[in-house]
Amino acid sequence: MKRKLISLLMTMLLIATLFTACGKEEPKDDKKSTTTDQTDKDKIDNDKPDDTSNGNVTSDPVTLTVWESTGGPDEFIKQAGEAFTAKYPNITIEYVNVELGDSSTQIALDGPAGVGPDLFAAPHDKLGELMTGGHVLPTANVDAVKENALGATIDALTYDGTMYGYPVSAETYALFYNKALISEDQIPKTWEDVVTFSEKFNAENSGKYGFMMDVGNGYYSIIFTTSDNNRLFGPSGTDTTNTNINSPASVEGMKFFQGLRSILDVPAADLTTSITDAAFSSGNAALYITGLWNVANFEDAGVDFGVASLPSLPGNDTPVASFSGTRAMFASAYTDYPEEAALFGQFLMSEEMQKLRFDITGALPSINIAVDSPYIKGFLAQLDYAFPMPSIPEMGAYWDAMNAASANIWNGADIQAELDACNSAILGQ
Repeated sequence: MKRKLISLLMTMLLIATLFTACGKEEPKDDKKSTTTDQTDKDKIDNDKPDDTSNGNVTSDPVTLTVWESTGGPDEFIKQAGEAFTAKYPNITIEYVNVELGDSSTQIALDGPAGVGPDLFAAPHDKLGELMTGGHVLPTANVDAVKENALGATIDALTYDGTMYGYPVSAETYALFYNKALISEDQIPKTWEDVVTFSEKFNAENSGKYGFMMDVGNGYYSIIFTTSDNNRLFGPSGTDTTNTNINSPASVEGMKFFQGLRSILDVPAADLTTSITDAAFSSGNAALYITGLWNVANFEDAGVDFGVASLPSLPGNDTPVASFSGTRAMFASAYTDYPEEAALFGQFLMSEEMQKLRFDITGALPSINIAVDSPYIKGFLAQLDYAFPMPSIPEMGAYWDAMNAASANIWNGADIQAELDACNSAILGQ
C-alpha cells in the first residue's frame, strides 16, 4: 500500500511539472537578435558567407554608412543595399562616395572624429597602414569567410596571421589579343615569342604594333622582376629590410624589359595607360597587357579580342608572375554596429551578390562561382601564377619609385643604378 501511495504521488508530481513547463514563457531580451530567426526562415546554411549565427545583430533600426567609389561599384552597393534591407528590414544601407584611392586616408581623419563610415572599400595593399593605424576590425565568422573565398584573396587580407575585411572582388592582369590581328595559334607562350611575332608584325603593318604596355607603371613592370621566385619584399611580402627589387633576378629581368624597346620604339612618356588603352581599342596593337576593367571598354569599341595568361620569362616554363589585387570591404574600427557591419560584409560575398557585382562591374568574383564571360578563363589561368601585392606600409613608397625606375630603364638608363635607387627610395634610405 505504501509503495502504491508513493507511486501515485510521483506520478502526480511529474504531471504537475509538465504542465508548469508547458505554460512557462521565456524571458524576453530586448537586445536579442532577430536575424537568427530570419536566418532559420531563409534557410541560410551556416557555412555561407552571410552566416548570422553569432546572434548579436540588433533588431533595432540601424543605418550603415558605406563608402564606395563610382564607376560601377557604387551602383552595386546601392542594389546590394536594397537586397540586404529586403532580407533584414531593420538595417538600411546608406551609400557615400569616397573613391578607392582616398578611403584609407579619409578613414584616419573621419573615423576618430566620429563622422566616418561603418564599412568602406579599399584595396588590400592598404591593409598594413589600416591595421597599424587601428582603423579596421578583424574578419568576423572568419572560418565561414575563408571556406568560401578564393585562396588568393584570403592571403591578401591576412596580416600577421589575422584576416581583416571581406573580399568583394579579385583582380590581376593578363594578355589581351586582337583576333583580327593575331590568330589563336600565334598567341605567344614566352616573351621570346612576343619579340619574334612583333618583329614580323611591325614590318608588315605600318603604324601598328605587335605588342604594347604601359611601360612606366610598376603595377605591370613588376612581372619582369619575378624570375626564380624573386618576390617584392620576400616570399611572404613582409620583409621590410629587403625589397628584392634590385636583386640579380630583377636586374636580369629588367634587361629583357629594356630590350623590348626594339619592338616598341616609343618613349615611356608616350606609353601611358590612356594612350595604350586607346591603341588597343582602335585596333593598333595586337597584344596588350591590361585587366578585366577594360573588357567593357574594348567590347564597346567593337574589338574582337581574347584573353590569355602572360608569357613566361626566359629560363622559365610557366606564365610570368603578376600582381594580384583584392578589393575588400572593411568594417571600420569606429563603427557603433560591428556585428551589423560584418553581416553586410559577408552578404556581399554571397553567390547572388558576387554574380550581381560581376554583371555590373565586370570584376572577378572573390568566391569560386561560374559567371557568363568568355574572358574569365584567361584571367583565372593567370591568377594561378599571381601573387598578392604586399600590404605592408612600405608598399606606399613602391609606386612612385618603381614607376620612375621603369620609365627611366625603358628610356635607356642604367638598370642596376635605377633599381638601386628604387630600393633606397622604398626603404627610405
